[in-house]
Amino acid sequence: MTRPDPFLRPLRHVDDANLVVADVEALLAQAGLSFRQAPPVPTTCCGRGCNGCVWEGYFFALRYWREQAAEVLASAAARTAVARVRPETE
Repeated sequence: MTRPDPFLRPLRHVDDANLVVADVEALLAQAGLSFRQAPPVPTTCCGRGCNGCVWEGYFFALRYWREQAAEVLASAAARTAVARVRPETE
């Protein structure tokens, strides 16, 4: 069974987040790209359902990180495609 696209996977739970981070980091490594680390998983939630819970901030930051990683991968893929069409000459 194949895993869903990490750029389309809904982020509903920390388990989803861990899979997304692992898959995106694997794609970045496979492409030979370095990218900043994903936001750290919160450790300070009190569990009372606060407005502005640390988990809300975490998932917002993780979605932003994932969007930026997708842009980095797309940009690298575009550069590779151009290089194949127009190889540099010395």
